[in-house]
Amino acid sequence: MTVEKTSVLVLDCAEPVELAEFYASLLGAETRISTDPDFIEIVGTDGVRLAVRRDHGYAPPSWPRPEDSQQAHLRILVAREDMDEAEREAITLGARPVDTGDSNNGPRDVRVYGDPAGHSFSLAVYPLPEG
Repeated sequence: MTVEKTSVLVLDCAEPVELAEFYASLLGAETRISTDPDFIEIVGTDGVRLAVRRDHGYAPPSWPRPEDSQQAHLRILVAREDMDEAEREAITLGARPVDTGDSNNGPRDVRVYGDPAGHSFSLAVYPLPEG
């Protein structure tokens, strides 16, 4: 018998309400506060699930320092023609550009940001290029 399962990526932060509102706005999703007010889910109509959790000792990731790894990040898929608008929206909501510059061949298909709590995420062209 197979047990039905689902998963959710949980981001730790100091201020879960603010971070949940950031991702809910960015993803066009809604927030759901559970019986634990320090744990908030972000649920999209297309099944996207993310959560944030208060960590009273939270320290933002130190990436993109060269000696540190990214370890994990969110990749948000965007149609090529919507990339610039998605970038403007993310920055307006409080994202901090980390690596959005144009390459020698024109605009990049992946642009990297820090969210308001310092976690990295990227906007990437969908469908992703092969190779």
